[in-house]
Amino acid sequence: MSTPNGFPQHSRVCLTRSMEGGAVQDLQAKKAGKAAKKEAGSDGAPLKIGTPISETLKLLPEELKANMKIKSITPRPPRKPRLERAASLDEKSWRKWRRFRTSQESLTDPNETSSSNGSLQEASPSPPSRGRASPYHPCCQQESLHSSPDALEASPGGKSRGGASDLGKRASEISSAFGGLLRGKGFAGGKPRLSQIMPARPLPPMELNVASHSLRTANRIDSDCLDYRHYSRHKFGRVSSSLSDSRLQGNGTLCDSCSTDSMKSTFSVLTPIRAKDVRSRSYLEGSLLASGALMGAEELSRYFPNRSMGIFVATWNMQGQKELPGNLDDFLLPTDPDFAQDMYVIGVQEGCPDRREWEIRLQETLGPHYVLLHSAAHGVLYMSVFIRRDLIWFCSEVEYATVTTRIVSQIKTKGALGISFTFFGTSFLFITSHFTSGDSKVNERKLDYNKTIQALTLPKNVPDTNPYRSSSSDVTTRFDEVFWFGDFNFRLNKDRETVDSILNQNPDTDVSKLLVYDQLTSEMSRGSIFKGFQEADIHFRPSYKFDIGKDSYDTTSKQRTPSYTDRVVFRSRYKDDIQAVKYSSCPVIKTSDHRPVFALFRVKVRPGRDNIPLAAGLFDRDLYLIGIRRRATRELLRRREQKDQRSSSICSIS
Repeated sequence: MSTPNGFPQHSRVCLTRSMEGGAVQDLQAKKAGKAAKKEAGSDGAPLKIGTPISETLKLLPEELKANMKIKSITPRPPRKPRLERAASLDEKSWRKWRRFRTSQESLTDPNETSSSNGSLQEASPSPPSRGRASPYHPCCQQESLHSSPDALEASPGGKSRGGASDLGKRASEISSAFGGLLRGKGFAGGKPRLSQIMPARPLPPMELNVASHSLRTANRIDSDCLDYRHYSRHKFGRVSSSLSDSRLQGNGTLCDSCSTDSMKSTFSVLTPIRAKDVRSRSYLEGSLLASGALMGAEELSRYFPNRSMGIFVATWNMQGQKELPGNLDDFLLPTDPDFAQDMYVIGVQEGCPDRREWEIRLQETLGPHYVLLHSAAHGVLYMSVFIRRDLIWFCSEVEYATVTTRIVSQIKTKGALGISFTFFGTSFLFITSHFTSGDSKVNERKLDYNKTIQALTLPKNVPDTNPYRSSSSDVTTRFDEVFWFGDFNFRLNKDRETVDSILNQNPDTDVSKLLVYDQLTSEMSRGSIFKGFQEADIHFRPSYKFDIGKDSYDTTSKQRTPSYTDRVVFRSRYKDDIQAVKYSSCPVIKTSDHRPVFALFRVKVRPGRDNIPLAAGLFDRDLYLIGIRRRATRELLRRREQKDQRSSSICSIS
């Protein structure tokens, strides 16, 4: 039977079926090509079905080739390839490969890097690669694409000779090969071979600064603090289990890159000491700059990098009152400076009858960070020297001497008391005095001064740090730093009405008009007293004479003129060694007719030698324990009172 076109009907049916079969094959070929393109990348060249894998690798983009040779990518969990329905992939091998991959993920943190020695590998029949290979090394490519060249055959015309199933198999094999290549995974003999884990980029060099900011010494003036802030941000772990002193820097020991004077340990704030140094080290002899010397430059720089310390000096005429102030915080710990000082020296004239109670109160106020280095008394003249407890090892023996300025030596209400010692290589002398009273007795007060500098026999056993600049007739020339404070009793040469009018007209800080009439300022300018001494600028009201418990000056019948009787002066062998930071009075303490006067100083400290008599950490232990116990008891009582107040409060409901 023929058709209108002239073809037999059965021929037309065969032709139609042949055309439909060809269309199906073309459609499947297009799908396989799209899948191969999707696996290989959108910018890659189109793959020809049947092309050998060795030729297929040549079609990779140039960027991918460069990444295969140079760059290394942190391995990521692979995605399961999208398989065509006609593809036949061994599900058992796939599950086994997934189990190995899961175990690797559980053992390796994707956020960290590790060396090739720590990566997991399973023995493979293929020969091991030499050297440190990246996931995309050529040998890895050969292993990942380990197959026979005859596995894929191409027809001369580039078309598939097999059926649709063969075409799907070849397309899925190419897709799997490229997918494994991009993921850095391949199969050799059906067993997975895990590639070496490499960092995504070159690791930054390890920094040598391993010191901890929290383990720094408590001194606030340390200039190397910035180095340890960098460490605290990055939080490097402890990289060395044992650190020695700074002399081991050249032997590969990690140390602070900015401070070679001392080694900051990662496990202690103390400087590590080698065993051989302990065997040979002696504190009885030493040189000025010897490494390891107790009083030398290395230890000094560790505690005081700027080689300056803070000193608090105060004087107070207590008028012999038995009653002590309830709180000494405003006196010893003023709020103006942010930090406490390294040393506290307090001199008292006409002290309270119970001297021990006064020292306990000082210890209670300063707290456990300070210890009483030494205290002395001359009649009712008291002096107490407190120092930070970690600095007592750098003090020499403490010596003291007294001078009586009254005609009758048994009456010890007027005179002087001196305490001296050497701290590192700097010698200190502290003198507290009570000179003759009386508005017109200026010459008597100058005689008291001259007798003191001649009769005060210091130092005794501790050697002079610079004997060539000393004088046997003046004790103040035999020390590097001298602080003289007390009730000097110098007055204002003006009547009471004039002084009151000046005080009422000017604010508290402007007292320049009063100082014009000050006897001590006038005598010091002439050089008749306190030769070589200086005094900080005065910006506080006269410290004498007040009504007890009030802020008003003398209202009795005597109507004494307010005056600056309580003073602090200083001198140094070397220029600019002492810098006055603050000079003021404490108006809140009103138990006496005098207000306490204090001064804060920054004092330069020099390294010294170990061949001086050392105090060996001696301090008043009993006083320390009593003061700390009282401080703790006071805090407990305060908390209990606060708790009782909260519990006894009454709530009213409106």
